[in-house]
Amino acid sequence: MEYRSLGRTGVMVSPLCLGTMNFGGPTDEASSMRIVARALDAGINFVDTANVYTGGESERITGNAIRESGRRDEIILATKVYSPVGSAPNDRGGSRHHIIKACEDSLNRLSVDHIDLYQLHRPALNVAHDETLRAFDDLIRSGKVRYVGASTHPAWKVMEALALSEKFSLHRYVSEQPPYNLLDRRIENELIPLCQEYGLAVLPWSPVAGGILAGRYQANDKTPDGSRAALWGKRFATRVTDQGLAVALEVAKMAEARQMSASQLALLWVKDQPAVTSPIYGPRTLEHLEDALPILEMSLADEDRVLFDQLVPPGNAVADFHDSNNWYRGRLVS
Repeated sequence: MEYRSLGRTGVMVSPLCLGTMNFGGPTDEASSMRIVARALDAGINFVDTANVYTGGESERITGNAIRESGRRDEIILATKVYSPVGSAPNDRGGSRHHIIKACEDSLNRLSVDHIDLYQLHRPALNVAHDETLRAFDDLIRSGKVRYVGASTHPAWKVMEALALSEKFSLHRYVSEQPPYNLLDRRIENELIPLCQEYGLAVLPWSPVAGGILAGRYQANDKTPDGSRAALWGKRFATRVTDQGLAVALEVAKMAEARQMSASQLALLWVKDQPAVTSPIYGPRTLEHLEDALPILEMSLADEDRVLFDQLVPPGNAVADFHDSNNWYRGRLVS
């Protein structure tokens, strides 16, 4: 497969990143360990988790799987900080107090001596941005973190971070991890051009739209058993729109004509979009991972790119995947 540079760092990562949000629930530890082992054997060298996933179990299980593989030095390991991990007022956010402690806790759960990519899970709007960046810089200088990045930030916040890092001679963000799939293309308006201009890696989450583009949902059954909508309730169900389901149906028809699964085609589209480095694909089962692996060796045909643009024009959206943000005010109006 063709490995890609993580922004301007020169670090090479696989064109798919293994997401571990399901580890520890609904995916049990034994199954999670098999998923990691299979991903590594297939050439995936990029693994993403977060301290908040399944109450820290995702980090613990991911660390166990990496240790058991004996391939730590080959793996680019990413995790995130920001979301609440306790009930105390300082158990969250972008303060130096929280970031330093959260990093130590993540290192312990992962059983590693450093984190390759440490990301701010959401913008810390109530904290001076330079405080957050200085804490990250200290972690890099101490050897506990190699690179830092952002996740689900507005373009202006990413630009602010880059400017402050230059002003104060701090290590800068090397990546941004936004929601991005065919149903929600709004990052193409500002965030993607910014990342291209300043050399940031783009690591999309929810590239298959939480299963919507895999054909998981039907118009007459918006909460199938075991689905994200069933597990998360209204938090996810609002993303299942009639327009989105109509697009998913067309993607399924295109996939069938190309002897692919709908999930494969939707994931391939994201993987081969301009500026995208490595979509984060979080399988719930080993079978889900096996379905995704063939696209590591595939490329999206130019004529297919045009067909996708006809379904959802560039920069537009038919479902709202920014609804988990603490900053985005716009919502789809049907």
